[in-house]
Order: sequence, then C-alpha cells, then structure tokens
Amino acid sequence: MSAGKEIRSKIKSVQNTQKITRAMQMVATSKMRKTQELMRASRPYAENVRRVVANLARLGSYSRNMTSFLRAPTEITRVGIVLVTTDKGLCGGLNTNTLKLFYEKIQTLHASEIEVEACVLGHKGFNYVNKLGLSVCGSAVGLGDIPKMDKLVGPLSGVLNKFYNCELDAVYIIYSQFINTMKQKPVCEKLLPLTEKDLHLESGSVKDYLYEPNPTEVLEGVIRRYVESVAYQCVADNMASEQASRMIAMKSATDNAGSAINELKLAYNKSRQASITKELAEIVSGSSAV
Repeated sequence: MSAGKEIRSKIKSVQNTQKITRAMQMVATSKMRKTQELMRASRPYAENVRRVVANLARLGSYSRNMTSFLRAPTEITRVGIVLVTTDKGLCGGLNTNTLKLFYEKIQTLHASEIEVEACVLGHKGFNYVNKLGLSVCGSAVGLGDIPKMDKLVGPLSGVLNKFYNCELDAVYIIYSQFINTMKQKPVCEKLLPLTEKDLHLESGSVKDYLYEPNPTEVLEGVIRRYVESVAYQCVADNMASEQASRMIAMKSATDNAGSAINELKLAYNKSRQASITKELAEIVSGSSAV
C-alpha cells in the first residue's frame, strides 16, 4: 500500500499544478485581448506621424543634410540595437527565438568589424546582454502588461542622441512580431537612418507648413516622435506576442498535466488491483492449508 500512497500523493501534486497552469492560461487569454486592442489602437498614430515626417522631409524640397537624423552614412562602423524582450518567463520559446535572432545579428555585424551597442527593453534581454558583455546605452525593465511611453522615452533618447551626434551609424530594433494567436515571429527592423520608403508619400498632395521656430528644429522633433512611436508599436506587438505565447504554453502544460494524471491513475489502479489479488491469493492459500 505504500506504493499506492506515493502514487496518490503524485496525483494530488500534479492536480495542484494543473489548477495553477489553467488559471495562468485564463489570465493570459484575458491579457492577450487587451494587448491586441492596444497594439491595433497604436498603429494609426505611428502611420500618421510617418506621413507628417514624409511631408516635412520630402526630398524634392529639402536635402538629407538638413538634419543629422536624415543623414545616410557612407560607411557603417558602429550600430545600435534596441532589443525588446519580456520581463517574465513561462511564455514558450518566445524569448529564445528573439535572443537567437539578436545573437545572429551581432555575429553578422562583428564579422564585418562593426561595433554593437545595445538598448534593452525587458528583463530577459537585459540579463542576456550582460552575459554577452555588450555595451549598453540604455535599458528599461519592469514594463508591466501595458507599455508606457514614459518608461521607454529615456532609453530611446540615449540611442537617438548617439545617432544624432554621429556616435552610431544605424539603429535597429529586434522584437517578436504578433502575427496571430498561434504564430509570433522575431523580426529585425531598421529605425535609423530613415529609408526612402519611410519618407515616401504613397498618395495625395504634399502639404506645406508654417514653421516655428524653424523647419530643421520642427523636423528633428517630429522624427524623434516618429521613432518613439515605432518603438512603442514594437513593444506593444511584443507584449501581445508574450500573452499569446504564454496562453499556448500554459494550455500545453495543462493538457500534459491531464495526461500525466491519467497515467498515474492507471498505475494506481494496477497497483491496487495487484495488492487485492495478492491478499486474495494469501487468503485462499491459507484456507487450503487448513
């Protein structure tokens, strides 16, 4: 019977774990809906700011030398990478895939003798960058379940200022893009310098503005807002991916716990049946002896 007690104890332990994973799955499902709504709501702002930048920096009227933000370096020797990860784990291979892409990007840049400086958003990425021994120009951890711009502005300003002062020749951002509930993909996108696509107006006439105090200062301010809005959108995407990945991981854990419980119950029933059969055999053998 000691074996039966041990199996019952394991069943109870797995059942308790299953309750926790099921609760975490439900919480992740609820948070995922909120993060998806936030992600979709932030897209129109980023697109409208991009259009304003395109209007201000239309190449037909202004030169790329108008501001350092529009410069196109002929040689790239130092690159900044904004790495977006989660603060918490238990979200499947989400962070692993993002960090793998980050490492591959670093290896490619180092192979071309290009120095790398990191700006990290998220505790998991912060720990990883410290292990690699990379130079960190800004970081933010404890972002919560909803991205807040006041936590992102500081680290992003450090990267923007370095690019503006020609200390960086390009800035990339690596994050997990939310495609759908079942699929999230790590991607690497260029933030700076702005490409021709970023400065291109798809349709409509070019609008003119009255500038105060001057076009250059206005353009620089708007470009900063544009880069911040793109980074905010990437963080929102990453958070939606986090909750979706955690929901799937917890559902898988719950299902696996159910399978383990069934196997343990089967083992318990076999053990109990063997014990009863043994007792009956002993009783029959004892009565035969009499």
